[in-house]
Amino acid sequence: MYKEIILAGFGGQGVLLIGKLLAKLGLEMGNEVTWMPAYGPEMRGGTCNCTVVISDKPVGSPMSKHPHGLIALNLPSLDKFEDFVRKDGVIVINTSLINRKVKRNDVKVVEVPANEIAIECGSAKAGNMVALGAFIGATGLSDLEMVKEILSKSLASKPQLIEVNHKALTRGYELAKGV
Repeated sequence: MYKEIILAGFGGQGVLLIGKLLAKLGLEMGNEVTWMPAYGPEMRGGTCNCTVVISDKPVGSPMSKHPHGLIALNLPSLDKFEDFVRKDGVIVINTSLINRKVKRNDVKVVEVPANEIAIECGSAKAGNMVALGAFIGATGLSDLEMVKEILSKSLASKPQLIEVNHKALTRGYELAKGV
């Protein structure tokens, strides 16, 4: 297995968190992993992205010129990274903040109104989990229960956030699977 994934959005959308969850997922699956964040000094509201590489062999570089997948949580992220995704890759877009279609027809596109679904699940901040769930559902990278376990461990110090984030993951996953 070898997967390169770029996750991108505004600072404060939880891009780095879902990147860390993917990296932990890769480790739990027994793979080699890199997680490389990139963000501006603004913290919230500035651009933010991270690259996760999951491989069954040692990873040569944490950089990705042509990722297998992209999770774009806002329009500037889609504009910046869309063209780099490999043919037959997966692009998950947050239609709550992205008002255009993906221009390519050689990739699988999953459109999710992540912000609206997050609010329905109980927290406007869970849009990142909706998008992550959709990515997992679209790619089959892992089963949903393993992702939920990793999330539960990651949020152990904030148990009040686990249930709403599990709901958001599940809704995104089901949306991508067409359940």
